[in-house]
Amino acid sequence: MSITDLFSTDLKPVNLGLDMFAEDLAAQGAAPVRMDWTPPGGGDPDVIAALGRLERPEVAEKINAANEEALSRILAAQPFLEGFGRAIDTVPGMTATTILHAGPPIAYERMSGPMRGAVTGALVFEGLAKDLDAADELARSGDITFSPCHEHQAVGSMAGVTSASMWVHQVTNRTHGNTAYTNLSEQLSKILRFGANDQSVIDRLNWMRDVFGPMLGAAMELNTDGIDLRLMLSQALHMGDEAHNRNVAGTTLLIQALTPYLLETDFSTQEKREVFDFVASSDYFSGPTWMVTAKASMDAAAGIANSTVVTAMCRNGVDFGIRVSGTGDRWFTGPAQQVVGPMFAGYTPEDSGLDMGDSAITETYGIGGFAMAAAPAIVALVGGTVQEAMGYSRTMNAITTGNNPNVTIPALDFMGVPSGIDARLVMETGILPLINTAIAHKDPGIGMIGAGIVHPPVEAFQDALRTLADTVGEA
Repeated sequence: MSITDLFSTDLKPVNLGLDMFAEDLAAQGAAPVRMDWTPPGGGDPDVIAALGRLERPEVAEKINAANEEALSRILAAQPFLEGFGRAIDTVPGMTATTILHAGPPIAYERMSGPMRGAVTGALVFEGLAKDLDAADELARSGDITFSPCHEHQAVGSMAGVTSASMWVHQVTNRTHGNTAYTNLSEQLSKILRFGANDQSVIDRLNWMRDVFGPMLGAAMELNTDGIDLRLMLSQALHMGDEAHNRNVAGTTLLIQALTPYLLETDFSTQEKREVFDFVASSDYFSGPTWMVTAKASMDAAAGIANSTVVTAMCRNGVDFGIRVSGTGDRWFTGPAQQVVGPMFAGYTPEDSGLDMGDSAITETYGIGGFAMAAAPAIVALVGGTVQEAMGYSRTMNAITTGNNPNVTIPALDFMGVPSGIDARLVMETGILPLINTAIAHKDPGIGMIGAGIVHPPVEAFQDALRTLADTVGEA
């Protein structure tokens, strides 16, 4: 074909960047192919410059070595469930007037509706306030200490509110010796972690404090070997879970492992029946367990000089925060995003609060949204198609340091889940981590109204990259 022949054939131009070019071509009768592409660094000149400094050969060599170390720690982590205990007796830094919450630091006055609802409900539950109005006044008084779960070796689902009398998992990473904590699942949709706080919620929390938690604790005192959560997690993915929002297999496996010891406790037959009925009421019983499994693994990768691996992602309904290994405990934040997905009957997207919860620690580890190919049935809850779910897991390989051979996805030829998000790759590719999550109502006192897909704000990664360039890039 000669070059002149091009003018007598149908052209298929490829459009990268602004849609206006494709739109102009389409208006002239062409059929442009639109590429899903964004410029490195989100097009921010400072971030592009920061990427350039981090890509200098001598700097990239240091970063790659540090990231390999971070990944090796994640892969070597062996989280074991060792027991359950009251938060005030186990969680570092917990006091009678401390309220832990999900996401990066936030004052009560800035909290989202559902998080304020959870805080006031917890204050009533603890007996620190007689009713919700008094609890709101107390929360504003300065007499209550608010602190992120992540700053206490802990994680919390949705609002993440954890108070002194609540019972928590104790999970130890036996490879590295660190311990992590998370509270117990309340199971139903009208619950504290979604901001509901009426008397039925308080009554359930009282039962969990007096029966559920103590029985789980007594059971694990009888189990002196602990429970290998990494092995159980791998089994759950092979059985159709992704271990964030679909936990059918994980809950079955976990209660199966606990049952012999629950039966041997000194609690009454009626109390044991209540516990089994409660676990059977929702598949989410093991959801917090996988969160704390991921937390115990990711904490082992924190604090490695020069590493750009993301060790935490979390949100509080107002801000989305990340931590990066090479910058330790420092938070990088951006605005919490709207979750897009199916709503329960009677609700619309306008009713939903913004993205909330520490449960994105699962995606940070490589499960949840990163492992949706293992759980095609999840699309019924969060929306989309099975093919999209498969594609999500493949796409996350583009922004991670490697794959975890201990936790694999059968449908992708037993590919290890993508692990070790690299902040550099997020900015180079423009691919943001994918998170599947529940949706809480924007107002306190209502609860869960849907589920869907969300991405972190690019601003958090841009801020992290600028800081990394100032430290690693100038070292």
